[in-house]
Amino acid sequence: MDGTAAILTAGLFTTAAGKTAHGLVRGTERYRIVGLLDGPATAGRDAGELLDGVARDIPCFATWRTLLASGAARPDWCIVGVASPGGLLLPELRSPLREALALGICVVSGLHELLGDDPELAAAAARAGATILDLRRPRPRADLHFFTGEILGCRVPRLAILGTDCALGKRTTARLLREACRADGLRAELVFTGQTGWLQGYPHGFILDATPNDFVSGELEHWLLRCARETSPDLILVPGQSGLRNPSGPCGAEIILSGGARGVILQHAPGRRFYKDVGGARWPIADPRDDLALVRLCGARVLAATLHAPDLATADAAPARAEASRLEDELGVPVVLPLLDGIGALLPLVRKFIAREAAGGA
Repeated sequence: MDGTAAILTAGLFTTAAGKTAHGLVRGTERYRIVGLLDGPATAGRDAGELLDGVARDIPCFATWRTLLASGAARPDWCIVGVASPGGLLLPELRSPLREALALGICVVSGLHELLGDDPELAAAAARAGATILDLRRPRPRADLHFFTGEILGCRVPRLAILGTDCALGKRTTARLLREACRADGLRAELVFTGQTGWLQGYPHGFILDATPNDFVSGELEHWLLRCARETSPDLILVPGQSGLRNPSGPCGAEIILSGGARGVILQHAPGRRFYKDVGGARWPIADPRDDLALVRLCGARVLAATLHAPDLATADAAPARAEASRLEDELGVPVVLPLLDGIGALLPLVRKFIAREAAGGA
């Protein structure tokens, strides 16, 4: 535990841009979250209830002044809870970040735009003796690992959670599946590949899109092997980044080819027609059946598909379940709604996958 923290979303919590905050509200072992600084529209609400109807005792505040006067524990850290296109510092974040630093509250950010290099914010931090931690600041070359092929000898099954697009809940599904596996008696671990995984406190992983391309495969291999050595798990889960064929950052093949993941859970948003984060283009999302075929060509197989329920948002869950049933017939694999129905239906498939891998993949 690195101390207390408030999450900064500046009015974006209830949008897809708030996905970092969403993960932290659902759970983190690194920080004790004492509040969400979002703005007047959500002030006084519980962040968990706003997110998915589950109260989590994380109050929303409009300003730092009201948060500090509320009686909540003073935060040691301000976490930037927004994932913006291109990882840019959004204008609405600048003033509350400057104020946090002036109050002596340290800032941790997963944005690509490095806050420690921003003259105004760096000066505010220096005046107050606060720290700015940029998670996506590239690590020194001496700390990076190049691919060796040692992963070929790793006997621990690896299961990738990949997506047909970005920002549709891959990490959340992976976290839920890890918890369900552990409750079912399986020693499941998670190797993170993004900033929120670090913020949630997982001990093994790296930030893929802050790693020079030549070292992505080696870092993935290194952390998978380290996780296997240090924890002796029955299963390692690896949530992917972006989408298999999102043109702004296709990602997933590395986890199959370099990480040796022979099983895949495919996360899909059936209510989404166009890829996210492709500028002003309206680029239609590919047929998910083709993504299943792509996974097979890479040497793995899709065990099941999971659906991003917010894209099917309705007071009545029946349409979402009807869509899941339709896709199950179309894809030929089980389809699960994690946030509506839980993840338990995946457990028999996971156990079968582990047994199959133990038998050499036959």
